[in-house]
This record gives sequence, C-alpha cells and structure tokens, in this order.
Amino acid sequence: MERQALAYRIRAFRKLKGLTQSDLADRLGVSLAIVGTIERGTRRVDERMLARISEALQVDIDELLPPGSAMKGDA
Repeated sequence: MERQALAYRIRAFRKLKGLTQSDLADRLGVSLAIVGTIERGTRRVDERMLARISEALQVDIDELLPPGSAMKGDA
C-alpha cells in the first residue's frame, strides 16, 4: 500500500509541475517505461531514485513520501 501511495504522490507532483511522464523521464535519464512503472506502483523506488525524483520535481523528499512512511526521515 505504501508503494501505491508514493506512486500517487509522485504522479500528482509531476502533474502539478506541468510535466509529462516523458519530461520526467528525460530529467531522470531513464526510459518512459520506468516512469510509468514507478507511477503505477509496480516498481520499487529506492532512496537514490527518490532523491533524483525529488530533485527533478523540485520538491523535498518528505513532500513525496506518504504520511507515516517508513522511509520518512531516513531518506
């Protein structure tokens, strides 16, 4: 469930910033397919990728993490 909540928040921030999945993929240097799997919650996001996503979206990592996340404070 936590993975789904993180996926939702990443997608929401991407849209809020007016970016397409392709834009985010370009900023991350990954394929569009990888961004899709992240946003569907089917790919695990490690701390390194989470840091890259937060930088690409220009938001703090804590903003991306769902409330009560196990990673919160550790990332």
